[in-house]
Amino acid sequence: MALINDTTLRDGEQAPYVAFNTKEKLSIAQGLVACGADELEIGIPAMGVKEQEDIKELLALGLDVQMMTWNRAKMSDLEASLACGVKAVDLSIPISDILIDVKFGGKKSAMLKELEATIRAAKREGLFVCIGGEDSSRGSLDFMAEVMYLGHELGADRFRYCDTIGIMTPMQTYEDIKALTSLNLLPIEMHTHNDFGLANANALSGVDAGALSINTTVIGLGERAGNASFEQISMALKHLYGQKRRIDAFEMHNLATCVANAAGITLSPSAPIVGERIFSHESGIHADGMMKNSLAYEPFDADEVGCRRAYPIGKHSGASTIMYHLTQLGITAEKHTLQILLPRIREIVTSRKRVLDSHELVALYKESLCS
Repeated sequence: MALINDTTLRDGEQAPYVAFNTKEKLSIAQGLVACGADELEIGIPAMGVKEQEDIKELLALGLDVQMMTWNRAKMSDLEASLACGVKAVDLSIPISDILIDVKFGGKKSAMLKELEATIRAAKREGLFVCIGGEDSSRGSLDFMAEVMYLGHELGADRFRYCDTIGIMTPMQTYEDIKALTSLNLLPIEMHTHNDFGLANANALSGVDAGALSINTTVIGLGERAGNASFEQISMALKHLYGQKRRIDAFEMHNLATCVANAAGITLSPSAPIVGERIFSHESGIHADGMMKNSLAYEPFDADEVGCRRAYPIGKHSGASTIMYHLTQLGITAEKHTLQILLPRIREIVTSRKRVLDSHELVALYKESLCS
């Protein structure tokens, strides 16, 4: 079973123009656990005292999940994490030549020496250690294998494959992860970005190739185009991969709203899983099918994610939708009357760019009876 290591409280908050306060962080963490997150990445202690205080408050919640902090593979960062009392750390190093040059002047040996020292120190303290491979997708598999061999010898617990700038395709991802998992050195964690809209697909492709876990963020929040989406990955693992996942429908919807509000952004009404319109059926054929069988045009029930099904009265509505709304209001209409109503409804909706509400439908119906 794939694990979800959610990083809304770290990588999600790194999205530009976003800053969570302590109360928001605590609510997000509780919501994530209620919705089935297996692990949480909760911040960067090296940022300073306030971040460390927030991390301590998150740990004090006593949530039944592993909580991890993000660190550069530097002793100062590790010491800041240890001071917070965490039991798990991600120790990040660049993998690509581009970032090794930017951050270490191209000196791989110096970087690996520092990584070794921090892993040894973390393991002496009994910590769970994930090696974060920044920009793995632009690095060489041979160098990643070298890093993983080193981590394995030192007792590290996981390697995070990061598609830091979101350039991978699902097939490329599968091939890379298959090569790394075949080494049988460290379990792989997928960290995918959405610059080409492929974060979810690449994360799941990694799981197909044997990766153990996936980093997610709620509503895909994160740097640039964001990360793999917590709610989308959760439901994909449940429905497409047949995994048993603990998902609280009410909390899932609240969690998405909470993060959107805390980030100061508006959720798209057509956002997968949590968009307010994704269970609305206006097309006459679709609405008629859904009224006869709720599986006709939906992959899962709206109740699973705290949403409600709707049949808006719009340009593409058919007689079944009109009959449905009138019946709900206690009106039994003749079919020929509905056929008279439909052209008028389409004309009104097209003209004003807004669907009819039930009161307007009744008024239109009564008007048609008098004509």
